[in-house]
Amino acid sequence: MNGVIFPELLSRRDDNNVEGAWQVHECSTMRGAASCNLGEQVLEVPLESSELARVIRAHELMHAQVSPHAQHLRRALDEVSPRALECAEELRVNTLLARLGFDLSLMKDGTEKPGGRRVAEAQSWPEAICFLVAVAGTGAEKEYVAGIRQGRAEWLPAMRAIKKRAVAVMSQSTKVLAATRLDEAGLPSGYASSTLVLARTLTQTMEARVPTNPEELRSFRRSLEVGGRRPPSGRFASLVFDESLERHDHRAKGSIQRHRSSCTGRVLRYPGRLITDSQRRGFSTRVARRGGVVVIDQSGSMELDTTALESLLRRAPHALVVGYSHRPGDCGSLPNAWILSDRGRAATTLPTGHLGNGVDGPVLQWALARRQANEPVVWVTDGQVTDSHDHPDEELTRECAELVRLGRIRLARDLVDAEAALRGNRLAPSARYLRFGRVGRKLAETLEIEGDVTREK
Repeated sequence: MNGVIFPELLSRRDDNNVEGAWQVHECSTMRGAASCNLGEQVLEVPLESSELARVIRAHELMHAQVSPHAQHLRRALDEVSPRALECAEELRVNTLLARLGFDLSLMKDGTEKPGGRRVAEAQSWPEAICFLVAVAGTGAEKEYVAGIRQGRAEWLPAMRAIKKRAVAVMSQSTKVLAATRLDEAGLPSGYASSTLVLARTLTQTMEARVPTNPEELRSFRRSLEVGGRRPPSGRFASLVFDESLERHDHRAKGSIQRHRSSCTGRVLRYPGRLITDSQRRGFSTRVARRGGVVVIDQSGSMELDTTALESLLRRAPHALVVGYSHRPGDCGSLPNAWILSDRGRAATTLPTGHLGNGVDGPVLQWALARRQANEPVVWVTDGQVTDSHDHPDEELTRECAELVRLGRIRLARDLVDAEAALRGNRLAPSARYLRFGRVGRKLAETLEIEGDVTREK
């Protein structure tokens, strides 16, 4: 005899309970087939009489009883990964099922081991840890971990640390864990105190560099603790421009010299100079407008002066000026770059930066791609390059130093230096590179190596 299921018999929720009849559709017991659509009140579950089908029905009913509504999920997606949120909620539901006495060892379908191996071979660290959380405590966990071991055994110590943290987050009392009453932030309290907390940890860990030695593993474990610093990611964040800035024309007419006297030319613009000028510079040549691209690090360590920034925009009206700063751990919801002046049109408000750098390399590549002819590119920086979690990184520093060297980017320690760098025709002497932190040291090392090679030749 097949099972019969009535979601309408569930106890009332405290967060805007869904009213009316549910639609129940039959599906298989394979992973991913069952589902619970709380908004449309549609349940897809296996209706056969096996013990596995019974556990799956209970799992989806638990979703209907405690999982958040769509509006609560949408509010969280600005700060956490959707996949992290989904898998953290799976663990909360499975934890509650286990406390009701359901046999979670039945929750497996034989695809876990080959699936784990494929994830490892694809080097998909984010999926490796998310799926581990989703199947933790079920019959699928052991086989999944065995698959990971076949492809990336070195990931297992870090994965065990993540599982330990996930289980700790879900160790709250059943009453607290399953609560659906709205908290002060307007979120179901059980979801907010467990699923959302774990999803935040998972999101930052998905971007982390996998630890490869005991010291990195200890640091990684500390990052999972409450209040722990985010682990190094080893990569830059994606560049996200603020498209909402309004701009106005700030070019002052007559402030730019358009012609210059010359000994030769097609237009005799200054005939009097044929007599008064010993070099007889009576002809005129057109003077190109001084442009350039200026990249400004606006992270906390720079302490930029707003007055000096306004002066730079006024004195270099035809330059392209971009500022940048990334909030550590942000997953793309906040802009981390903004065009302060676009060759004559300046922003009406000057954004302030966030705490970290995070996008040094991408913004330099962006600037080099927008250089016109041979105009100068100036980078206002202290030379401290950081990853998306605001950790200094050797490889990322080397990448930026190479961009500076190959792109002949001029370095400026502050905004006053940036004005001089735009006017000058020479790069800073190599001795000055040491003023620019890690990037400067990398550049100095490169020059020394190139100098040694030249002397050997």
